[in-house]
Amino acid sequence: FQQIICCHGAIQPDVLVLYFPGSCVETVIGLYGETIEVPCNNGNNKPDGLIFTKWKYVKDDGSPGDLLVKQAQKDEATVSATDGYKSRVSIAANSSLLITQGSLVDQRVFTCMVVSLTNLKEYSVEVKVYKKPSAPVIKNKAKELENGKLTQLGECVAESANPAAYLIWMKNNQPLVDDGKTIIITSAITKDPATGLSRTSSRLQYTASKEDVESQFICTANHVMGPDQVSEPETFPIHYPTEKVSLQVVSQSPIREGDDVTLKCQADGNPPPTSFNFNIKGKKVTVTDKDVYTLTGITRADTGVYKCSLLDNDVMESTQMVTVSFLDVSLTPTGKVLKRLGEKLEVSLEKNASTEAKVTWSKDNRKLDELPDFSKLTYSDAGLYVCDVSIEGIKRSLSFELTVEGGPKIMSLTKRRSNDGKHKILTCEAEGSPKPDVQWSVNGTNDETSYFNGKATYKLTVVPSKNLTVSCHVTNKLGYDSRDISVFSLFEEHKSKPEKNEHGAEQAKVIVGVVVGLFLAAALVGLIYWLYIKKTRQGTWKTGEKETGTSEESKKLEENNHKADV
Repeated sequence: FQQIICCHGAIQPDVLVLYFPGSCVETVIGLYGETIEVPCNNGNNKPDGLIFTKWKYVKDDGSPGDLLVKQAQKDEATVSATDGYKSRVSIAANSSLLITQGSLVDQRVFTCMVVSLTNLKEYSVEVKVYKKPSAPVIKNKAKELENGKLTQLGECVAESANPAAYLIWMKNNQPLVDDGKTIIITSAITKDPATGLSRTSSRLQYTASKEDVESQFICTANHVMGPDQVSEPETFPIHYPTEKVSLQVVSQSPIREGDDVTLKCQADGNPPPTSFNFNIKGKKVTVTDKDVYTLTGITRADTGVYKCSLLDNDVMESTQMVTVSFLDVSLTPTGKVLKRLGEKLEVSLEKNASTEAKVTWSKDNRKLDELPDFSKLTYSDAGLYVCDVSIEGIKRSLSFELTVEGGPKIMSLTKRRSNDGKHKILTCEAEGSPKPDVQWSVNGTNDETSYFNGKATYKLTVVPSKNLTVSCHVTNKLGYDSRDISVFSLFEEHKSKPEKNEHGAEQAKVIVGVVVGLFLAAALVGLIYWLYIKKTRQGTWKTGEKETGTSEESKKLEENNHKADV
């Protein structure tokens, strides 16, 4: 619309007065259902000598009709209308005509006639009644759209408007344009015979594609009363045939023997197929009203290629390789293993796996770089050996507990004085398994005992009051061993020189023993010689020889006696 001041002066405030191009008749816009105010010369209607103001209108047949008259000297106007305006018209203080409950029947020309003592003037005003449409609604919606096929999507309706609304279809907030092929829009306007209000409808025919699965369609109603109104968004399922089939293996990874494995077949068509053919290692299995097939308690023999396809099209298929992981392990020996010291132990590990297996050894919870050499067993070889064999997802643990036994053998028996010098500490070290029991030949205090890798250490604390020979006896079920050690009295050691130690005393004892032995040998020789001389003299007496013997014998006797004295 254009607002044009053509035939009259100033425009009355708060009244919308419009002029159409080429017309000098004022136009007033009223709202449907509201009170319409029709101005009289925009309020400039009180000339000198005013007698009365009269409002009249043009009937539907073109003839004039009176509405009311307001005498200048009276406060109230006289309503002269006899039709529907009788109860709906009144006059304002500024001489404007007031029409209540505006409707489309009020779209006509109304004339204000001002009569004074000197003049008579008429001011015509055309009234138009506008009504905003109700919010647009999409009706007769399609249940689904088919890919590549022109289908009526729906009908958009905007009702009870004046003038009629203009409807626009939009997809994802972008307007759709009728191209006569893939998009066809057909619009129509009808009027309510009772109210005269317009109903605008617009039918959309649309060619969908697979990409329209998530597309949103709306209808916008455009009207002079603004702002635009929008329908609720609508989405439509798109039907299209299957172009691709895919097979999925639903299982934990990796697949192990004993697992349940589900094969799931999917197709990209819409609606998706509900039945499929599964090829289970060459055997065709048909499933209906579901898309899965389950292999229960799968074994290594089930490793292979699996397929699925459409019921009506075996060519459109999908394949998957199913690999069943397995691990077989055999260890020799296992359990408890008993061996003798120095014997040989052969360990054999056999494994069969679906992939390369990793092997690790540990002994007594300590990881080993490799299994020890058991060609000649020692006590330190004893322990719990665990072999862990694993592949991805599978682990096997086997073990043997090795015990190496041997009779006891004393490796050393030593002595030393305690730090305070008041005791003697004897240490007996022995090897053997089972752990040897120890027995000392003297009483004392057992300070400590240790046993590790077949080696036992026993300690005894004594306070010897005299020189002793102490024995360490060790025994187990396989044998016995013993060793002695000389221990001197602490009291004799105190009498000795401070610098002499027990080892020096033992050396002195040995020297003394040697000297005594020499003296005894000389005495024995002297005794033998004396007996010999005595016998000889007896013979001399018998032969008349002198008792003193020969000079040679006397000389030998003297020499022997001299040696004995030494």
